[in-house]
Amino acid sequence: MGSTTAAGTAIAISAAAPTTQDATGYAALTYTEIGGPDQLGTIGATTNKVEFQPLKGPKQKHKGSTDYGSLQPSLAADSTDAGQVLLQTASQPANNALYSFMITYPDNAKRYFQARVFGYPEDVGNADSIIMVKPTIEINTAIVKVAAA
Repeated sequence: MGSTTAAGTAIAISAAAPTTQDATGYAALTYTEIGGPDQLGTIGATTNKVEFQPLKGPKQKHKGSTDYGSLQPSLAADSTDAGQVLLQTASQPANNALYSFMITYPDNAKRYFQARVFGYPEDVGNADSIIMVKPTIEINTAIVKVAAA
């Protein structure tokens, strides 16, 4: 596979949970596309490094806890967009539910995961800019990668 641009990438949300944490479980859900994204951000897990330096001997390095990452998309604010309405509902302080997400790349490859939404701040900018919303989507499960068909 060669390189590609992000143009055409889509993000969608579902309030339902998959019955299994695999491509089949996620694909069975009904998603609502989130409109207006101009960027999604970096997706992927990182593992913390745990170090121990004994007085005698080499430094020991181990893998610690895994953080599945977060997305910080930038969206043109649209209060009538069903996906943005669901995303805003997910961001409410009293709502601690996990939501399912699907990212579809231009070649139709998919990324599935569950996450919680932490905030839904608006960015007003200046007279020559679009009002944007910039939620933080904290990923809580391993990302299920599905190759392009």
